[in-house]
Amino acid sequence: MVERSKDWLDQAEWDLEHAKHDLKAGFYDWACFSAQQAAEKAIKAVIQKQGGEAWGHSVYELLLELKDKFDVNSLLDKALELDKAYIPTRYPNAHPSLSPRRRYTKIEAERLISYAEEIVNACKSILSKI
Repeated sequence: MVERSKDWLDQAEWDLEHAKHDLKAGFYDWACFSAQQAAEKAIKAVIQKQGGEAWGHSVYELLLELKDKFDVNSLLDKALELDKAYIPTRYPNAHPSLSPRRRYTKIEAERLISYAEEIVNACKSILSKI
């Protein structure tokens, strides 16, 4: 397998920027989803750099793969919250009423972006050491 951790991290940083732009534009559902994507891809960069192959979309489950080698415990609760933005931010039938665009708030988007930023930065720090 070709090692592409730099590409995964590059896309993670781009997704984080996308989330910030969506926040400014009021697309809070998409800001939350892009934040989740940024965290997911940053972790996949670390896993790939170690020679692993990351599958799935759960930020929490992906972080657990790093837990034995790196101190990621402080990120686990944040990962769980980011995971909640993977499907419901995009599909109206994930909620009993209202579309995702009406269900996500600025405060929520700001919080998830800050969590994603923390995870992306932690992954960048890990990558600089391996």
